[in-house]
Amino acid sequence: MGFISEFKEFISKGNVLDLAVGVIIGGAFGKIVTSLTDDILMPVLSFLTGGKDFTDWFVALDGSSYTTLKAAKDAGAATVNFGLFLTAVIDFILIAFAVFWIVKLANRFKKPAVVVVVDPAPTKDQALLMEIRDALRSRS
Repeated sequence: MGFISEFKEFISKGNVLDLAVGVIIGGAFGKIVTSLTDDILMPVLSFLTGGKDFTDWFVALDGSSYTTLKAAKDAGAATVNFGLFLTAVIDFILIAFAVFWIVKLANRFKKPAVVVVVDPAPTKDQALLMEIRDALRSRS
């Protein structure tokens, strides 16, 4: 099998195409979630916390005191940036919350799958036993 035909077979498989569609839709969906988080949820959270910005919560390891994280970085001080970590955790929780509600809303519009329960056909042994039973009944 040549390289070109092998590549055609690989690219035409359903799972590769499904993955490509998933990546494209995921990228577009990411923009929706980012907008929901940044434009709707974060302003509400900022209002509830009084507009506090956690990014300047840090500890300088050199023992000096700096007014902002940028000033500490400009001075070359090593810092533990727990404010940035807290901001990342809050962002994650908000994004997870937004995705949860979007999926919950999308699931409302899904039609439930109809499950048809079919009795299994009798096995050969069962069919033979039924024939014997029916033959015995007909003799009486």
